Amino acid sequence: MIANAIHDICRFRFPAVLCAAALLLAACTPTGAVIGAGATVGVAASEERGVKGAVRDAGIRIEINDLWLNAGLELYNLVSLQIYEGRVLLAGRVPTEKMADQATRLAWQPDNVREVINEIQVKEGAGIEAFARDALINARLDSGLLFTEGVSSINYSTRVIAGTVYILGVAQSQAELDRVFQVTRNIPDVKGVVSHVLLIDDPRRLQQPSVKAGT
Repeated sequence: MIANAIHDICRFRFPAVLCAAALLLAACTPTGAVIGAGATVGVAASEERGVKGAVRDAGIRIEINDLWLNAGLELYNLVSLQIYEGRVLLAGRVPTEKMADQATRLAWQPDNVREVINEIQVKEGAGIEAFARDALINARLDSGLLFTEGVSSINYSTRVIAGTVYILGVAQSQAELDRVFQVTRNIPDVKGVVSHVLLIDDPRRLQQPSVKAGT
């Protein structure tokens, strides 16, 4: 849980004042305490989703983590939770199909969720060595995207699990997305790339939340 929340804070830097409001809504949750770390409105506003979108996604994260916690699911160290414009990407490894299904069903419940993408694998988790390798890949990828000309890295969320890179966000063009893929595939130990990035003019970005699945 803490690793996921800190990663999003570093990448998306939710505005301190608005995050404080989210913290008040979740004062009794460990998730809320982590998300309360803030930065500048200017950075959030420069994202394609804007300040309101960033705060709305932070609220979704709080709600999903609370739902998981209340259901007794120990998912914080097993499942990566990425959220961008109401699109929720779940990736990781859990020991049973039942846990994966329940995690997905609960992720649909917050009002502002527009899509849940299930990339959860049912298998035993990797060891500390694999975790460290994934963390190194993710650090290299974030740095590579940040310094690659023609890539608005702030609009992308990345996670690495067992050498597979999962990417969520919005691309300004197919050319930009191709650059993102090139940077990713050139990093040592990357085994595969799974992209759930939408182009900026994709009509799915304008869709409203649908009837919740499994509720």
